[in-house]
Amino acid sequence: MENLELSIYNRSQLLLGEEAMQAMARARVLVVGIGGVGSWCAEGLLRSGVTDITIVDSDKVCITNVNRQVMATAATVGQVKVEALKSHLLEINPNARITAIEKAYCTETAEEFDLDSYDYVVDAIDSLKDKYRLILDASASRAKLFCSMGAALKLDPTKVRVAEFWSVRGCPLGAALRKKMKKNKTLPAKKVLCVYDEEVLPNRGENRDVETAPSSFKKAQTNGSLVHITAIFGMTISGLIIKDIYDSCYEKKH
Repeated sequence: MENLELSIYNRSQLLLGEEAMQAMARARVLVVGIGGVGSWCAEGLLRSGVTDITIVDSDKVCITNVNRQVMATAATVGQVKVEALKSHLLEINPNARITAIEKAYCTETAEEFDLDSYDYVVDAIDSLKDKYRLILDASASRAKLFCSMGAALKLDPTKVRVAEFWSVRGCPLGAALRKKMKKNKTLPAKKVLCVYDEEVLPNRGENRDVETAPSSFKKAQTNGSLVHITAIFGMTISGLIIKDIYDSCYEKKH
């Protein structure tokens, strides 16, 4: 590591050791979807010592993103999300290798991504059909895949859980994915750890941006979400990746 990074990652190195820090510096991570979950995941990875991160998203920053997304501020509204997040991450570590891809991962673009070139893939996609495609593709690659289930309509941070894909319960998004996979007889090629939360609260407020938001920002259904939940989801995934790297370095020595 260069002198700057030795200073930035001093506390990480004290806990994790030099071998794990070198392994994190070598790891290549792809984060697909950099909203309330993916943006925090990328930040958690970089602040811990993972310095080769590719971020993928097709959206621009919307004013309604400001309550929960790392790079969303009043000053960045209208900017391309991946570029805004890249700028933010490079402020943390100017030597980081941040690749920003302004594109959605979907059936039409999937072949443009070499998933085998990554060590880890993070699925933080909202769209059911695109999430379905990424889970199938990434689980069949050499990369380890970690997924975020739905993070909206939740309030209690103590209810956030981690489980293997088929053991996720109480999450409508997880249930919809399992149903689609069983119907199409297309299952993940290997086990996938997911962050989820069984809590599903009702929306109690009025969605004030329906009439004013650009069409690219509108969804069939908009649900309320809070930063402490989306950030816990994202940081949990970053923690799972860091733990996996750490374990791969030291588990055989103990």
